[in-house]
Amino acid sequence: MKKKAIAGMLAGVLLATTVFAGCSSGAAASSAAPAGSAAASGTTPAASSKVYLIACDAKYAPFSFEENGKYKGIDVELLDAIAKTEGFQYELKPMDFSGIIPAIKAGQIDGSIAGMNITEKRKESVDFSDGYIQAGSSIVVNKDDSSIKSLDDLKGKTAAVKKGTTGAAFAEENKDKYGLKVNVYDDSPSMFQAVENKNADFLVEDFPVISYSIKVNAGSKLKVAVESIGEAPYDGFAVDKGKNQDLLKMFNEGLKKVKENGTYDKIVKQYL
Repeated sequence: MKKKAIAGMLAGVLLATTVFAGCSSGAAASSAAPAGSAAASGTTPAASSKVYLIACDAKYAPFSFEENGKYKGIDVELLDAIAKTEGFQYELKPMDFSGIIPAIKAGQIDGSIAGMNITEKRKESVDFSDGYIQAGSSIVVNKDDSSIKSLDDLKGKTAAVKKGTTGAAFAEENKDKYGLKVNVYDDSPSMFQAVENKNADFLVEDFPVISYSIKVNAGSKLKVAVESIGEAPYDGFAVDKGKNQDLLKMFNEGLKKVKENGTYDKIVKQYL
């Protein structure tokens, strides 16, 4: 009889331990959800408890930019909508654009949504999602400059470009053809300032970015001289080549869903 009583007591202790352990684990998972992630927003998380570290460009309005201590823009808001739709957790990491692919390759981040044009060269290092927006590059000059109206007018000029971008690649590839001097900057605002201050003759920037900048800055000293320097490529979400394919799949599936339900158009139309 004593044996039965002892066995019953042990079973009760074991059951209580299991219940309390389950409650403790759930609380820890909830408190660990990062601000801005899908889990923190109250949506159902994916079966995996992994929190993906995803980079955006720190200074790239209207795709990603800081306002009142929070990041917003097409890239940031689209990522959030897709994460909520697919139920995965993430932490946003704003970075200089030039450091994003190296960080992906080093395993420091899981992916990026940073206005990154899908190019064959970049495909050697990363896997891209389906294109989520089309963004061709433009030639931009000081509004007082009327000397540049076509690509042939770039001869002997000084270019301002952002490190690691397709604009920088364009300038390097055409450096000898046009006799260009190329000045490289870490972010778009520094590049804009160089042309506004006449320290460079022109800059190369994605058309949506420069058109938004001119629109919201009444005192802008910039204007678009050549709207497109070639076929407009698509921007894509990127992960390390052959890795994080689950994240890439969720992004593609979520992108399709937010386009179908109207969320995509709502986000883009705020800025473009």
